Amino acid sequence: MNSVEWLAKLISYPTLSSNSNLALIREIQDWLAQYPSILMQLTYDETGHKANLFATLPAQDGNVLEGGLIFSGHTDVVPVEGQQWGFDPFNAKITSDRVYGRGACDMKGFIAVILALVPELVKEKRPQPLHFAFSYDEEVGCRGAPLLIADFQKRGIRPAACIVGEPTEMHIVIAHKSIHVFRCRIQGQSAHSSLTPMGCNAIEYAAYLITWIRELANQFKQLGPHDKCYDVAFSTMTTNQIQGGTAVNIIPNACEFLFELRNLPKIDPNYMIEQIKAHINENLLPRMQEECSHASIQLDALCAVPGFAASEKATITQLVRTITNEKEKRKVSYATEAGLFQQAGIPTVVCGPGSIAEAHRPDEFVLLEQLTACEKFIRTVGSAI
Repeated sequence: MNSVEWLAKLISYPTLSSNSNLALIREIQDWLAQYPSILMQLTYDETGHKANLFATLPAQDGNVLEGGLIFSGHTDVVPVEGQQWGFDPFNAKITSDRVYGRGACDMKGFIAVILALVPELVKEKRPQPLHFAFSYDEEVGCRGAPLLIADFQKRGIRPAACIVGEPTEMHIVIAHKSIHVFRCRIQGQSAHSSLTPMGCNAIEYAAYLITWIRELANQFKQLGPHDKCYDVAFSTMTTNQIQGGTAVNIIPNACEFLFELRNLPKIDPNYMIEQIKAHINENLLPRMQEECSHASIQLDALCAVPGFAASEKATITQLVRTITNEKEKRKVSYATEAGLFQQAGIPTVVCGPGSIAEAHRPDEFVLLEQLTACEKFIRTVGSAI
């Protein structure tokens, strides 16, 4: 199958992070198994319903451990609920210039190109091995990649470099922010809404805290630090989910909201959270507990994805800059698995087909010319390693 056919096949698997990805992984396994030289290893989550796949094309001398390049992509996609799609998001729509479907650009397009090029890549005589890393649950905190990395390191595999194929319109991206997600649970006291002094309104106290978090975020925008190489030049903090209350005439006793911090390297996330905790303990809790002695505010860290910054001196950075003919220092605000590979001591860059502006949106698509450009890129960089 060519890249477009592979992409349509991959889109047909609804690999939402809430679902198993095993059917898609088995599809890839079956394809790679046709080439006996390719070695494969699976790592599962604790439920056994999700798996990473790490595959290796050996070097011409049989080496599978030392050096070589990883092509990395995640198999999960974000939900479609609440979005107005013009067609079935899991049945690819192919037009004269693009492919529509959930995951078309984020990031099954990259995986499709890799799979389509396998017959060519297997035939090449390469001095170093070539690795494919297909992970689960990137969209909900990069849960799969740490297990994948730990597994191949345990087996003695020491790749020289990694390319994460997130959508960058085939530009080289050399840095991204880290992301930290937190849950805040506020416990007040219920009462009839006509007797407000007898209750402690959890939603209202959540609103106080959310507004204060927003003011803190405004300070990032106004005062910095700033880095103009990023698409958003300052750290951001936003509240993105909230729930609470049972009826319009009941003072709500509970409210929960989720917020995220996407920070530049110069911002210490621990310091920011300590500021929030201090505001809670010094300003909000005393007021709440005047109304209800057992009122509480609990702050929990849900996930943390490390930031990433490539070295300009790294061979992979120089190679991809040469292939893409780009000098611009592109840095992005969305997170990827690149920071995890970098933490493992593997020089990494991000470069893949599609635009991040189309990711997570209804009628997500990738341009056919982007898939073609990615094919050319993979052929070139694959033969250069």
